[in-house]
Amino acid sequence: MSPDPTILETPLLPGLVLQNPVMSASGTYGAGLEGNQFGEVRQLGALVTKTVTPRPRAGNPPPRIHETSGGMLNSIGLENPGVERFLAEDLRRALELGPPIILNVAGESFDEFASVVERVQGCGAAALEVNLSCPNVQGGALPFATDAEACESLVTRLSAISDLPLFVKLTPNVSRITEIAQAAEAGGAQGLTLINTLLGMAVDWRRRVSRIGLGPAGYSGPSIKPVALRCVYQVRQVTRLPILGVGGASSAEDVLEFLVAGANAVQVGTASFRDPLAALHILRDLEILLTEDGSTVRQVTGTLRLPSELHTR
Repeated sequence: MSPDPTILETPLLPGLVLQNPVMSASGTYGAGLEGNQFGEVRQLGALVTKTVTPRPRAGNPPPRIHETSGGMLNSIGLENPGVERFLAEDLRRALELGPPIILNVAGESFDEFASVVERVQGCGAAALEVNLSCPNVQGGALPFATDAEACESLVTRLSAISDLPLFVKLTPNVSRITEIAQAAEAGGAQGLTLINTLLGMAVDWRRRVSRIGLGPAGYSGPSIKPVALRCVYQVRQVTRLPILGVGGASSAEDVLEFLVAGANAVQVGTASFRDPLAALHILRDLEILLTEDGSTVRQVTGTLRLPSELHTR
């Protein structure tokens, strides 16, 4: 059964209206090509690609993935074939799948970010997701995801050269994510993605070694959902930009929690490692829950009230 557009239709920006709010998360689903071997990914609201950089990256040394009791750690290191090969091969095929493609891009400096954003203009993607959430340096340290001034400067430069909408992906590993979100908006971001992975670590005490090659790694999965919900809610209080929520969503109930907290659409990531069709199963259940509730995606989005507000006269 195809999703009912009257229930699931999801407006993000003028000219970018999704058939539903469920999409893949960057780094967990390739460009959608592998997932399409298991089910019809054309049903999803959008596909978000793995990060692409100006030049090929081999990624970090192994071990690079470790499963934990509440999720997983990864230290892939943005391994990718580089923008030229990605555009010629993966993206070309991904565009044939049907859903809008949101192309995730990154660099290690102002110039690298600018070069990759400029190169992908007119590539067929519906929007760009700018990955600020990995350490980036130029002439010292310019932490684009953790310093408001650096974030605004970078996004200002990118928005000046991009005809594609920019969704800036932020890290939760900051003291005030609202300040970074406002800086991205001031720089010209047209949307935000919240959140990238938390920093975590796993240790093999018997061997006295880290279970990840570089030690600290990105922590994802169901256990980070409360953090992601908090970030979405707090950022929704300071901006009206569309928000793509991500972090631990593994059920339709989770997606609805993100929508109520203020997200406009929700990315499914780590759950797809367990079940390549997780996002499609979530989409099916989402329509059932909304139908039972007698509501639509538009009607539930951003409706969260605090108990203290309910008792205020």
